[in-house]
Amino acid sequence: MDQPQPPQEPVTDNERAAAESAVVVSRWAIHRHLYDWVLSFAHHKHSTTALGVLSFAESSFFPIPPDVLLGPLCLGHRRKAMWFALICTIASVAGGVVGYAIGHYAWEALSGVMYQYVPGFTEEKFELVERWYDQWGIWVLFAAAFTPIPFKVFTIAGGVFAQPLLPFVMVSFVGRGMRFFLVAGIFWWIGPKAVPFIDKYFNWLCVVFVLLLIGGFFVLRLMH
Repeated sequence: MDQPQPPQEPVTDNERAAAESAVVVSRWAIHRHLYDWVLSFAHHKHSTTALGVLSFAESSFFPIPPDVLLGPLCLGHRRKAMWFALICTIASVAGGVVGYAIGHYAWEALSGVMYQYVPGFTEEKFELVERWYDQWGIWVLFAAAFTPIPFKVFTIAGGVFAQPLLPFVMVSFVGRGMRFFLVAGIFWWIGPKAVPFIDKYFNWLCVVFVLLLIGGFFVLRLMH
């Protein structure tokens, strides 16, 4: 005869959620871990410092954009939304200058490490960025600064290809500022309703804006 099985304890909601999250994390691997780690700073007492460090690092080597932390901070402290955007902008431009210095002074020594360990860096992408710089000059940096294109690839490439430093800084400041103040402004204006809106449409809005900008350049060329 079959022996009666001991009754099993019911699975709690917390245990079920933990099991589900474990599956999700395994699929996203390191990027999901980084994403969750960055997001955890939104309710930390040093969240503003973390925002500045993240913005600085993302411009030269870190794969997670500061928007991930900027949005929740603006929702939690709506009166400081523009201050958070300013921190993002200044720190990101400073990080971009460091990326420029890496490309200008240390690329031969560090290129192998960057290609191997930094997400978003490949020889193919770097050659493509070189062609874009040759064709568009410093203006291609604006597209990278404002859109979800990996900014760090363009900051380091700007140093490698000896782009003029002052225009590099000015274009970075304008592009990064427009992006971060747009994100902060939307979160401040719409409030919690901005979360699904940003997640669904922000990247497309950035792409449309850049396409309109490039179209404007073509119109100016035709006029001259």
